[in-house]
Amino acid sequence: MLFTIDRHLPHPVQNQLREQIIAGILNGQLTPGTKMPSSRKLADDLGISRATVMIVYDKLVEGDFLISVPRSGYRVGDVAATSGPKPPASHNERSAAFPVAWDRLIDTRIASQRNIVKPADWQEYPYPFVYGQPDASLFPLPAWRECSRQAMSRHAMRDWANDAVTADDPELVLQIRSKLLPRRGIYASEEEILITLGAQNGLYLIAAALMRPGVHVGIEDPGYPDARNIFEHCGATLHPLPVDEGGVMVSEIPNQAQILFVTPSHQYPTTVTLSPARRKALLAAASQNDQLIIEDDFESDTNYTGQPVPALKSEDRDGRVLYTGSLSKSMFPGLRLGYIVAPKPLIREMRALRRLMLRHAPSNNQRTTALFIAQGYHLAYIAKLHKAYGERWRKMAAGLEKYLPGMATAPSFGGTSFWVKGPEGTDCDTLAARALKEGIVLEPGAVHFMAPERGERYFRLGFSSIATERIDDGLKRLSTLLTG
Repeated sequence: MLFTIDRHLPHPVQNQLREQIIAGILNGQLTPGTKMPSSRKLADDLGISRATVMIVYDKLVEGDFLISVPRSGYRVGDVAATSGPKPPASHNERSAAFPVAWDRLIDTRIASQRNIVKPADWQEYPYPFVYGQPDASLFPLPAWRECSRQAMSRHAMRDWANDAVTADDPELVLQIRSKLLPRRGIYASEEEILITLGAQNGLYLIAAALMRPGVHVGIEDPGYPDARNIFEHCGATLHPLPVDEGGVMVSEIPNQAQILFVTPSHQYPTTVTLSPARRKALLAAASQNDQLIIEDDFESDTNYTGQPVPALKSEDRDGRVLYTGSLSKSMFPGLRLGYIVAPKPLIREMRALRRLMLRHAPSNNQRTTALFIAQGYHLAYIAKLHKAYGERWRKMAAGLEKYLPGMATAPSFGGTSFWVKGPEGTDCDTLAARALKEGIVLEPGAVHFMAPERGERYFRLGFSSIATERIDDGLKRLSTLLTG
């Protein structure tokens, strides 16, 4: 039997049957002219309703996969009759005789860079203290569907269905300018904004435009591993910038650094906030030393105290701060939308670079997101997140003080994680492996340090994707692993 139905799968029965029939046609198991089982027989064989089979058959007729023959039922159409070219008989022998020397051709340093790794099935663990993953149950899916429906209207499609080449959706740019950036104290023109495939794509574009061998870049240490990897890939010489409870230590920034990468609102990964005095000192030093500053404002929407700290960019008076923001963080990672705010000449160059890479971000996603923001759904969602995450933030703080006293750095006013320093002798890679066996997912901290041995005792605990009622028990179990 070619077709089976698995009711444990998340895919609807109708979709399963349709996909299997199409697969059978395309791989040659169902050849043109083959008579399909009657709807009654197939329904009986699979234990599904006859109406479901009829719906599937009718949709496949619309796509020319099946042909409806009066008084004869359904037969396979010839939509896939032309198969692809067959490989030459000597293909395998030739490959074996003349192998490609990939080790010589590929720059293998990229794949060997240190990156954050989390279990692919982290959602299956009872205590997922993972970072950067939202609680999907909080997202207003009906609102997103409504905005997607509006974006798919015939009138809206005329705006976004064509190739925009280098242009961004003007509606999304408008919403970012008028609703998102002012909340961070930033006011920018259309020509100073570029839509990216997430903040990380923004960092890559900035690095591609400004960094090359001979360029010196100061980067927080500990800091964001992917930023470090991007800058290294572009050939920049990196200088570690130490971080303490007041954020990046401005007095330790080397004068030869031409570009500085910082996360002032929520330092990545320690969560500390750059103090007001250091903000002023950082901007003054950058002006005096003719330095550019890349501000990664990756968690700007998580604030549980009601006293938001404005972006560093809001105090920039001479265009030295290049600001990257993310919609993926505040909405969902799979959206892959972010933006850069920078002076016009740099935006113009990065827009040309983006064209070479991917032309532009998907226009339909841009329009749907624009509608989501314009109609107030985004702001309402952020308020909902604040309430849920604020409760978890307080629960985490109390639990860490109870079970891991003195080990954690509490976020100053927001964020979605805690930075923890284990007792003397802690090896967090080993701890993470042991914790996983107890159903606890945590993030070892060594990957955030330029010298990994400095981070052996550190780990990060995220709270955005763990249920509030599981936090206390998870921390208690983790405490047993650390001290037992």
